[in-house]
Amino acid sequence: MTLAKVQAYGNDFLYVESVDADAPAWPEHARRACARQTGIGADGLIVYRRTPSGASMRLFNADGSPSEVSGNGVRGLAALLVWQDPKSAPGPGAVLVVETDAGPKSLELLERQGHRLTFRAAMGAPTDLRRERLEVGGERLDAVVLRVGNPQCVLLEPLLDEARFRRLGPLIERHPAFPARTNVEFARVESRSRVRILIWERGVGPTQASGTGACAAAAAAMHYAGADPIVEVESPGGTQVVEWRGGGLYLTGCAEVVWEGRWIR
Repeated sequence: MTLAKVQAYGNDFLYVESVDADAPAWPEHARRACARQTGIGADGLIVYRRTPSGASMRLFNADGSPSEVSGNGVRGLAALLVWQDPKSAPGPGAVLVVETDAGPKSLELLERQGHRLTFRAAMGAPTDLRRERLEVGGERLDAVVLRVGNPQCVLLEPLLDEARFRRLGPLIERHPAFPARTNVEFARVESRSRVRILIWERGVGPTQASGTGACAAAAAAMHYAGADPIVEVESPGGTQVVEWRGGGLYLTGCAEVVWEGRWIR
């Protein structure tokens, strides 16, 4: 199987081109290929098919479970498509559309530096944004829940405590309030224009970055904590920019093509 690997702030994905994204073997392939010690290692496997405007994709988390969308995964696919197309050499201003299970995502190429590309992606409007009180691990938590194409739970925290994050993250992911499980962000609003997060990704665990997680944390901070409509969202792997304007969220960040090769299954 020929694969490519792309990373965005340490959030890494494997990509395989196939006309049959619904084949029953993909979840097992994802579990094996994404395993850090015994496989290639990644946060997810993306199966894609080229289209006239870009590509369509399906995402499988590292545990083999399906996911509707990934902001960094979508951007990584756009970067891969541009990098693999040296003849037309798309430059700044080029727009690609990636079809996902959460709808189409339009990405504008802002900058290209070799195998490192920066895009601004239209992620759509958040939905079902609300506060919810959860009983988790003996604590009563005031959470912000929403969807940014996939389910998200954000805790607006005065400080980010790594031990608490690792204790509560997996419990929140599988809380009965989220029958399809949820992504989790612990978020600290450091200023009106800056939010810092830790991410517990559904089906993966702690990740260095998350595009939809950054969008969710920014939306929660803007709606409930007085953050500006444009914020920098810092995660362990780096900083992305989220804008909320015109009824939708826009995510700006880079992706880097790491390698292409063959996986001996």
